[in-house]
Order: sequence, then C-alpha cells, then structure tokens
Amino acid sequence: MLELVRSAASVFTLPTASTDHGGLVVGLAQTSEELESIQRLRYDVFSAEFGAVLDGANDGLDRDAFDPWCDHLMVRESGSDRVIGTYRLLTPVQARRAGGYYSESEFDLAGLGSIRDGLVEFGRACIHEDHRQGGALMMLWSGLAEIVRQGGYQHVFGCASVSLRDDGVTAAKVWRQVRGRLGSDDTPRVRPLHRYPVEQLDSDLPASVPALLKGYMKLGTRVCGEPAWDPDFNTADFPMLLSLDSMVPRYRKHFGFDR
Repeated sequence: MLELVRSAASVFTLPTASTDHGGLVVGLAQTSEELESIQRLRYDVFSAEFGAVLDGANDGLDRDAFDPWCDHLMVRESGSDRVIGTYRLLTPVQARRAGGYYSESEFDLAGLGSIRDGLVEFGRACIHEDHRQGGALMMLWSGLAEIVRQGGYQHVFGCASVSLRDDGVTAAKVWRQVRGRLGSDDTPRVRPLHRYPVEQLDSDLPASVPALLKGYMKLGTRVCGEPAWDPDFNTADFPMLLSLDSMVPRYRKHFGFDR
C-alpha cells in the first residue's frame, strides 16, 4: 500500500468510538492482493450485508470493469492490517481511458459543462460495520483530500446512495431537505437516466438522513440533481458535487487546501 495518512486512533476518532483497534492507516492499493482485499470488503458490505445484486461478484468479490482504471483508497488497522474501509477514485485522465465515468451509467453529466472534463469521481465507498462510528471515514476523506490536493483537481463528483429497503421513506426525507436548494445557486445540474419518483412517496413518515450524506453536506458538497434509481443496489442515488471553492473553510484548513 502507498501510504498517504497515518493516525493514532485518538486523532481522528469520534467521541463515541472505541479505540480498541489502535491506529488507522490510509493509502492507495498497490498490489492485486490489496485490491482483492478491498473487493472482498465491498462484497461483504454491499451483497452479504445489504443484499445488493452485483454483476461480476464471484468468489465473494465485488469487481467491475471500472476497477482496473481506478485508484483504490484503503484504510487498514495498523495493528492487524485488516482492510476496514475503502473508496475508489477515477481521475479525468483515467476516465477518458475507461471510456467515461461510472456515474454516466446513472446520470447525463452534460449539465456540468466544462467541469465535466475535470472531475475526480468517487464511489464504491464502504466501511466495515465495526468502524462506522469511528475514524475510518475521516481517514478516507483525508486520503481523498490528499489525492485531490496533489493532483490540483477542483471538483469531486459521486453519488450518495440511500437504501430503499424502507420503501423509500428515507429517500423522501432526503429529497424534502434538498429539493428547495436545487436551482437556488449556481450549482450545475445533472439529469438521472432512470429517475426515482421520490415525490410519490409518503413524505410524512419520520426518517433520519444517513450519516454519510450529512457528512458530505457539512463539507460543502451539494446535491446537483434528482435521484437516480439503482435497482441492483436497491438505492436512490443522489448526485453530489464538491467544488473546492465552496468547501466549508474549516474543512479546507483541516484537509490542507489552505497551505
């Protein structure tokens, strides 16, 4: 693994998290064995835990045609070397070589205009259930920020997936919170290829916005279109765009963009 950030657990751990696992290390996968460990974690979370129907998921691995073109962030426990979190990243150069972005299977990105050709796409994010209340997510974001900063990129795009296992109640809650902001500023818009009809759901039922999506919005990430329906993962996917000039200042400082 090409190490990017190392931290003692106490540095990046939330107050409610256990520190029993010691420190965490985030970096980029460098070997086929490391990539396989990532793909196994993705399978365990997406398919075994959440019931996603994954194309190409063989031998307990989640892999697809985009994996060879992506950089794969991985978080490990420094004591055990167990992989407990991952993101994959597709840079503009690699997207051209791959024939496009994975997101284009769900969205028409033409509305992004000139931004379209300079996006870093993030996706396939997952964290082992033992670490979802701890520092693994912050470590992943630290690794992502390091790649964006070193590459001089300005825009990061991806999807925040909201499970539909509750018949869309949570997706409707998210939509109620974000729909009024669409078109209210200069954020470009993308169009879902297979729109999820959130307005037809019973929007009065109580629900909580997923923590990951809340985290994205705290950073300054903006929802830039209506959600797409992903039947394989059984999710409503909200398109998210983070431009560095709109990142919340304290996070810009925290992740080193104001050096």
